Amino acid sequence: MIKDRLPQAYLEEMRDLLGEELDAYLESFDSAGNAGIRLNSGKLTGERWEELAPFPTEPVPWAKNGRYCSPEAQPAKDPYYYAGLYYIQEPSAMAPAALLPVEPGDRVLDLCAAPGGKSTELGAGLRGKGMLFSNDISSSRAKGLLKNLELFGIPGICVCSEKPERLAELLPGFFHKVLVDAPCSGEGMFRKDESMVKDWLRRGPSYYGPIQREIVRAAADLLAPGGIMVYSTCTFSAYEDEEVILELLRERPDLEPDPIEPFPGAVKGRGLEGSLRLFPHRLRGEGHFVARLRKKGGREEACRWEKGRRKNRLPVLEPDSERLLSELLDGAAASVSRLSGEAEKGEGWKDRLAEKGGALYLLPEGFPEGLSLRFLRTGLLLGEVKKGRLEPSQPLAMVLSPESLRETGSSLNVLSLKREDGRVIRYLKGETIALEEEEGDIRGWVLICVDDFPLGWGKGNGRTVKNKYYPGWRWL
Repeated sequence: MIKDRLPQAYLEEMRDLLGEELDAYLESFDSAGNAGIRLNSGKLTGERWEELAPFPTEPVPWAKNGRYCSPEAQPAKDPYYYAGLYYIQEPSAMAPAALLPVEPGDRVLDLCAAPGGKSTELGAGLRGKGMLFSNDISSSRAKGLLKNLELFGIPGICVCSEKPERLAELLPGFFHKVLVDAPCSGEGMFRKDESMVKDWLRRGPSYYGPIQREIVRAAADLLAPGGIMVYSTCTFSAYEDEEVILELLRERPDLEPDPIEPFPGAVKGRGLEGSLRLFPHRLRGEGHFVARLRKKGGREEACRWEKGRRKNRLPVLEPDSERLLSELLDGAAASVSRLSGEAEKGEGWKDRLAEKGGALYLLPEGFPEGLSLRFLRTGLLLGEVKKGRLEPSQPLAMVLSPESLRETGSSLNVLSLKREDGRVIRYLKGETIALEEEEGDIRGWVLICVDDFPLGWGKGNGRTVKNKYYPGWRWL
């Protein structure tokens, strides 16, 4: 049993932390872990999910969009996963993003963002307004992060791979909300992944503590006056949890704790107001630590990016592609309008268009142009321009919906298939789609959907639709 192989130093640490509860904690290793999904609030409501759910789920108490599910449900092998309706996430890991109050129009930073579980929730909370800046120091991990954000259909994203101190140097006081889910010794993962015990013996709290302290200092510099920061780990070590934040508060008198109301099963952190601990013997999750801070001052003091916009010569499009671009922008604007409740027009977005290497992008609101950073993505990739012709992108498809296209009177074709239709899986595998008699002829670009949720593009040629689903996302 894994609990019989836990390091003695770790057991002593947990005895100091839990006291009489240590035995109950160790007994939790005998029980199975908890699988979970987090719904994409930018795509559907909880009520709509209950109507559609292809497998049984139960609410996660501390995350409005969180759901427990059985490991046998195989949520990664369902068309709804490919439609971006949910993210597969361990339930206690849902707490940090749930406790950061993101509002439409915020500039939000997820500083250690890969693989994207928390970023996708923060981005959905923006409701299509503002900007989500997701960073991970590992460029390879940042690629997976980018995919998850684009799968969720979040338009105003920037994804980069930089050291936190580099960001703090260039964007001090810029972000209204900051999340730091710090790299840690992973004590909360011991039950789920026995290999984490070996990693702990090789790189324990003493290794990660100094790294965490440097990261939160940079995060404090990046946070705007009046802004809120959440710090979290999936470990139990006080040296990596409360002590990191207590040290930061001593160094930065402009920061103060922002108390979190405990929810059932959670306990307050030791000696740190505004922090919570989640233990697997107290609730249905592997365990987490969360602390929330506020920077003194008013939101109006947030730093603004003052540098002038670079001159950007956009590609010349053929008339048909020019019309296509206008319809796509109108459709995306209608999608954002439905989410935010504010009227948006695609025509008004044209001053946010940018071109690079033949790719056309819609930059986020307030994007700080001219930054010398290692970006993987700046805004919503609209498509590739080849000899004046626009080929719409996979990320753009995920932002649109049949409803938004209908609202704008778009002439774009839509093919919405039922989840049970075998053509859905064939499409996700990259195969050509044959049309049924009642579906008629389709020519030109077509948005392929499952139950009115977008999956990607095809190109109609009469009675068949050529597959344009992005190869890197295909069903395996």
